[in-house]
Amino acid sequence: MKTRLDKYERAIERSADSYLPVKRTERGKIEGMLDKIRKTRNINIRISEAVLEQLKRRSQEEGIPYQTLISSILHRFVTDRLVDAKSIQRSMQLLSSTR
Repeated sequence: MKTRLDKYERAIERSADSYLPVKRTERGKIEGMLDKIRKTRNINIRISEAVLEQLKRRSQEEGIPYQTLISSILHRFVTDRLVDAKSIQRSMQLLSSTR
């Protein structure tokens, strides 16, 4: 059975010759970063039942496990990518009122 590549995979195949090998020292740095990213730790937190139920409900809507949702929220918070919808609405109102 022959595997069929999609458009993205074909583009990778076409450009494979343009990739350069990574130096050993650079590869070590990259692997170290990846190892750090892949490491996980279990933690225990106290959270109200009401909030936990809301998280579980929201995770079902998103189609992901609730612990994955919590981890995603925490990751977005520490990387400054967690967005507050009310703040965005206020910003949009301010921008539209200045026009």
